[in-house]
Amino acid sequence: MKRKIIGSVLMMLLAAGFFYQVNDQEKVNPLGIAGQTEAEGGLLANNSINSKKVYLTFDDGPSDHTDEILDILKKNDVKATFFVIGKKTSTAKKQYQRIVLEGHTLAMHSYSHNYEQIYSSVEAFGKDLKELQQYLYNITEVKPFIYRFPGGSSNTCAGDIKPYIRYINRQGWLYFDWNALSGDALDFSVSAEKLNQNILKDVRRQKVSIVLMHDLHETKHTVEGLEKLIKTLKGEGYQILPITKNTKQVHHVSMSTVFENVPK
Repeated sequence: MKRKIIGSVLMMLLAAGFFYQVNDQEKVNPLGIAGQTEAEGGLLANNSINSKKVYLTFDDGPSDHTDEILDILKKNDVKATFFVIGKKTSTAKKQYQRIVLEGHTLAMHSYSHNYEQIYSSVEAFGKDLKELQQYLYNITEVKPFIYRFPGGSSNTCAGDIKPYIRYINRQGWLYFDWNALSGDALDFSVSAEKLNQNILKDVRRQKVSIVLMHDLHETKHTVEGLEKLIKTLKGEGYQILPITKNTKQVHHVSMSTVFENVPK
């Protein structure tokens, strides 16, 4: 009889301990999911509450505005993506490092940004990109694998872009175009307010937006409007993220056509 009573008490204690452990875990992490910063492919990022995503991207930097852009992003606790070119100044080298150290995505645009040179052949294209990748690695100890074509994959300078896309794929790199446009490099005189209106018009018609902006000396209005843009996006419930390997790619040229009639 005593054994039965002792056994019952032990079972009750074990059950209570198990309940406490589960309850305690729920208090620590009530949803039982990864934090937002751990991986955008996690449950939180895919939750309907966070389904509206915006990726702010800056092409052609570093420039004399890069540090100001980084200051604004830091102040507003936002991470972005910088598609950079090759610049050899000591200031640019520090900016590459700062991009990485502050948790942004350092991505490739081209070393020279010379369209005629880059798109003269696939060999020249590959040489330019490999030079940029190695240069950035030497400075930051990060080897970028995310890329954006100068002019986008729909540019007319390359002629047939398909061989270049196939090259990117063979390297195991990921390329990203955009589906939201500020127009800051089309007309440098456009006001910050108008640039933001252009972006928001595109962003509001879709759940996931990759926004094209530029980090150039001439695009000062982009910088002027950046903080207001971020606050507007946050106020409307958008999650602002850096591009990673988990980000859904936006391509202007359909991937289904790239590998048609290619010898296997």
